[in-house]
Amino acid sequence: MPPARPASRPGAAAQPDGGTPPSADARPGTAPPPPRPATAPAEPARRPGAATPPMPSTRPSSGHASQSPPMPPLPGTRVEGVGPDPAFSWSAPGPPGGLGRPVVSFGEPEGYDERVRPRPLGRRVRSRTVAVAACVVLGLGLIGGAVTGSWLVGGSGDDGGQDTFAAAGDLWHNVPVDQLFPRTVQGTGAGPGGADRTWTRIAVAPDSGCRNAFDPLLQKALAPVGCRRLLRATYTDATQSFVTTVGLLFTEADTASMTSLARRFQSQGLGTRTDLMPRPYAAKNTAAARFGSKQRASWTVSVLTDAPVVVYAVSGWADGRSVDTPVPAEQATQAGATAAPAQAGLGNEAQGLADRIERALRKDVTSPTENPS
Repeated sequence: MPPARPASRPGAAAQPDGGTPPSADARPGTAPPPPRPATAPAEPARRPGAATPPMPSTRPSSGHASQSPPMPPLPGTRVEGVGPDPAFSWSAPGPPGGLGRPVVSFGEPEGYDERVRPRPLGRRVRSRTVAVAACVVLGLGLIGGAVTGSWLVGGSGDDGGQDTFAAAGDLWHNVPVDQLFPRTVQGTGAGPGGADRTWTRIAVAPDSGCRNAFDPLLQKALAPVGCRRLLRATYTDATQSFVTTVGLLFTEADTASMTSLARRFQSQGLGTRTDLMPRPYAAKNTAAARFGSKQRASWTVSVLTDAPVVVYAVSGWADGRSVDTPVPAEQATQAGATAAPAQAGLGNEAQGLADRIERALRKDVTSPTENPS
């Protein structure tokens, strides 16, 4: 006779044994066991490289029932205690037939245009490279042009500056007089209020030294740079109302001496002193025949630092009237000047003509003519 079953606790579910359905003689009041699912629950997601857990058994476990064997790991995953598959190594030999490991190539990088559309960056890099190269070539051309034309703007380049300085000192006998003192000089905007001026050469003095060419005080002020040669020419305006003498003093000084003299004229105001006015050249039988020291109305003196030359100009009336109070061109050309030389425009005559003769000098040094003047 089989032994009697132990009594169940009130409210507890009956425990199955070895897969046998619960006994029909269970004590009333106990809950029936939940229904067993028809299929096994889905396998939870696994992280790459994690070990694969064993699959649970679909049958109720018993004390003597064996568990299901674990599933093998996926290819390429690492299981604790097991090394990587050599077949997936980069150094693994290729398959038969000569096919090696796959070749990986990288595409052209992409960017975005102004409409946020993808586009390759290669063309942009190449276009920028071409643009940079063009800028370099253009920059080199501009630098070369600046060095070549430095004399035209009053500067001197770092290379060949001394050669240019020396070449300028020889212009007095290497350049024809018509280049140093053109027969006609156009002064666009050189007159009062920006009016145009035209000057005509009426006399050229023979080239000479500086003896008796300047007033004693001006002679003393210019003595530190010496006197190699003095060239002068006298011009008149289109109405022949004014006369102006322009002079080019070629000195014996070097760059340092010319720079020192220029600083002295600037700091001490030597160019505005009435006792340091240049003398005019009064040629006989011309409109400047009566252009003497008492007729000097306005003047300017420019000491160059990139050439051994002092450029000056002095102007006056052509009718021979004397001037009690001459006015330097620097002051006579200012707006609101009320002195008679300033009102007549004699400051513009001296300054405008001196500036254009100086420009011609700078131009001549870049292409001197070997014909002696």
